[in-house]
Amino acid sequence: MSSVSRFRPRGALAIVLPLVLAVGLTACSSNRKKHALKTSGPISAAAIRSPDQIRQNVEYWRDRYAGNPKDKTVILSYAAALRLNRQMHQAVAVLGKGMLIFRGDREVASAYGKALAAAGNFRQALRVVRAAHSADAPDWRLLSAEGAILDQSGDHNNARRAYHKALKIMPGEPTVLNNLGLSYALSGDLPKAEKYLRQAAASSKADSRVRQNLALVLGLQGKFDEAEKVARAELTKEQADANIAYLRHMLRQRSTWDKIRKSGKG
Repeated sequence: MSSVSRFRPRGALAIVLPLVLAVGLTACSSNRKKHALKTSGPISAAAIRSPDQIRQNVEYWRDRYAGNPKDKTVILSYAAALRLNRQMHQAVAVLGKGMLIFRGDREVASAYGKALAAAGNFRQALRVVRAAHSADAPDWRLLSAEGAILDQSGDHNNARRAYHKALKIMPGEPTVLNNLGLSYALSGDLPKAEKYLRQAAASSKADSRVRQNLALVLGLQGKFDEAEKVARAELTKEQADANIAYLRHMLRQRSTWDKIRKSGKG
């Protein structure tokens, strides 16, 4: 296994992906509700559409966590809300305490490893996830988490090995197929990225994020008609328009499109 270094985007596509996603967030913020959002209950990750909803979710789980910091569901949900709000180090702190309470729990270990990776601590993230493995009873979630950590560190080949191991345990799992597709997207292999993202999106268990990733990869290949169809089925008109307009603008720049095509041949 190669050593893990800090993540550096590789190729034009690795830089393009977060830029397009950022447009979606900008579009959401321009349509904020004028009245205050209620915090009576959590919002599912797939339903979150705006910065206001992200903050609402953080507030809801923060209050729940303050009242019951030893509840596993609360710990995991609060950490997930913090990560979505880009409060990575706080999410690590919450899950670190959770690891002390739920020693040996694979679900907590998986979430902790992902949070450490999101905060840039790849070596510790891998140690945490691999330590939770059991050779006689491998867990597909831990394998998928290991793959995601390796992808973020730039080790795509070993990441894909981890995803394929996870798929042997849980065939057709859309979250793993999604990660596998994005792994190929990050290294510039758009046809393979599309192949796995299509498989993921076809699952009844797939959420909106999976289909948006598919729309993005389709758009990057110039398949705009299908990309728009997928995107508009998932987002508001304003959000879809913003993402598609940005993508079209970017691809009109010949040099950028040429770089993406060349990286796709690697």
